[in-house]
Amino acid sequence: MLSRKLRRRAAIAAASCTGILALSAATLWELDRAYPPPLPAELTVSTEVQDRDGELLRAFATPDGYWRLETRLDQVDKQFVDMLVTYEDKRFWDHEGVDVLALARAAGQFATSGHIVSGGSTLSMQLARLIEPRESRSLGSKIKQMLRAIQIERRLSKREILERYLTLAPYGGNLEGVRAASLAYFGKEPKRLTVSESALLVALPQLPEKRRPDRNLKIAHAARDRVLTRMVSSGLLGEREAARAALDDVSGLRRTLPALAAHAAYAVLPKAIPGQPLQLTIRKSVQEGLEQVARDAATKLGPRLSVAMVLADSRTGDILGEVGSANFFDASRSGWIDMTKIVRSPGSTLKPFIYGLAFEQGLVAQETLIDDSPVDFSGYRPKNFDMGYQGDVSIRQALQLSLNVPAIRVLDAVGPTRLMARFRQAGVSPILPVNEAPGLAIGLGGVGVTLRDLVQLYTGLANGGKTHTLHDGTEPANAERTSATILDGQANWQIIDILSGVKPPEGALQRGIAYKTGTSYGYRDAWSVGFDGRYVLGVWVGRPDAGAVPGLSGYVSAAPILFEGFVRSGLATVPLPGKPPGLFSPRREDLPVTLARFGAGSDGLVQATVSEPAPTIIFPPDGARVDLGTNSVDASPLVLKLQGGRAPFRWLANGKPLIGIDRRRTATWQPDGAGYSTLTVIDAAGRAASVKVFVE
Repeated sequence: MLSRKLRRRAAIAAASCTGILALSAATLWELDRAYPPPLPAELTVSTEVQDRDGELLRAFATPDGYWRLETRLDQVDKQFVDMLVTYEDKRFWDHEGVDVLALARAAGQFATSGHIVSGGSTLSMQLARLIEPRESRSLGSKIKQMLRAIQIERRLSKREILERYLTLAPYGGNLEGVRAASLAYFGKEPKRLTVSESALLVALPQLPEKRRPDRNLKIAHAARDRVLTRMVSSGLLGEREAARAALDDVSGLRRTLPALAAHAAYAVLPKAIPGQPLQLTIRKSVQEGLEQVARDAATKLGPRLSVAMVLADSRTGDILGEVGSANFFDASRSGWIDMTKIVRSPGSTLKPFIYGLAFEQGLVAQETLIDDSPVDFSGYRPKNFDMGYQGDVSIRQALQLSLNVPAIRVLDAVGPTRLMARFRQAGVSPILPVNEAPGLAIGLGGVGVTLRDLVQLYTGLANGGKTHTLHDGTEPANAERTSATILDGQANWQIIDILSGVKPPEGALQRGIAYKTGTSYGYRDAWSVGFDGRYVLGVWVGRPDAGAVPGLSGYVSAAPILFEGFVRSGLATVPLPGKPPGLFSPRREDLPVTLARFGAGSDGLVQATVSEPAPTIIFPPDGARVDLGTNSVDASPLVLKLQGGRAPFRWLANGKPLIGIDRRRTATWQPDGAGYSTLTVIDAAGRAASVKVFVE
């Protein structure tokens, strides 16, 4: 027989089962009208920043410090939902808030055992407790919870009740809702949970702190196994499936929630509307890859250096990935500064547009020769990066080698003002020194631009000459989005063809991209901007405080990051465009006289200019007898030396050219045998010098 104490417990439990039923419909209606449940139209949830496809980039905690992500049923694995309902409330779809059978069973178990064996709370009752936490576990609190559950059922659909429960259920610490829990414990959204993961998430809300896997791994493991056993007994899982799931490890790691695109996320945060996610044009997979590349690169580059990157779709202007710094929270690198928007000197990265205008105006062809030697433009004396000079080079070589003097010669012909006007037409307004008009120095970085500016300009090169205003979703809703022509189609292709021939940095694979590097004055900024037939990626490396970094250069420091960024972005390479129909690309020997050599005269016509003295062979002297031991096996070569002339030089021995063309003023010649020989050198201007020697 039951003791008096147990009989009393049974009576209390029975009262809790029948108390609601004893109320008349009229009484329930009056209570419902007088004391409506605290059901806000929108829950207070974490602000989410999503990518272009709705994937979570970053979330911000609620004002009370919880990670609470709004959850819809279509965001959760269906098997998890089935397991939850089976475990917590198997008649959920049939009752109206209170499951009398479950309450009766729980009351009977409590009365006979003296302790709680199983709960009788429905999911609706649990939701009532979540939105209105009870102060005690008294009978009155239980009855109030049941009343609230009935009220909730009258106001919300079953689907809405489930979604609110899945958003508010506690999962340990400051994690609320199944999405936050799945991201924290498994590193993924709950759309494709395994059986083992689903079982753990079903078990956690009953005792979230006690069963937290990051705090109490063994208890969490045992709770998961109990859920699996219940699923077998209920027929939802087969024994083998449950056994396999039980073999899976339970991770004791709590991960941080996604925290991508920090600068863009904080920039768009003021636009947040409660309950509505914010969306950027960024693609999550691209952003993840670029951020990893930036972190790895910054580690190799050393302290205080940062990396910024922008990857855009040239056909739309959408920014698919942007990294403002190597690490947003790294104070040593001033990580909070978004270096994609900071004005810096672009170095040589504007040179392609200088040559593009020259192609448009018919001033040059790719094989047009141009002089790379010291020059004075009314006091402005540009020098090459390595302080050396190449002599005569083709336009193609001048751009690929990023020679400064030829670029300024061309800019002087096309006009700095015209170049700046073309930039403004494309939606980019470079910053000039105060009260200064555009001058030749802008061709070598004497102007201020941002990384986003550069990428926007280069979208024109990747898109047949037409640029698009870049956007990432942080702009005001009424922000103007424009497109403009930066170069005509034929000139644009000439630049693409030249830049696609630039040698990749050491260790990088050619990916079918065209690219340009740049280094600002004083080694403060290193740049690399590259593109394929659709996507443009820009890279900046330097110190946010604009400090000098000895050895910093675009080719060495930024170009490897560019190539790695394209690889890690995961985007398939789009082929560069082919030559436009009807485009004339003559060989050097086929050039008309006006394009053979570049030089702008006062009349604006292109004319040849020769300022260096003619070449002279200084060794061997004319008429010399030279003993090279031609009759021995180890005959020595003859060293040839010259002065004057314009590089490059071609040497001939007895009318036969020596291998290759050389820019140096020394060469070597291995005679075939003893006797008289005539040695000749021809410079780039076609001038020649000869000597006759006798070789022994």
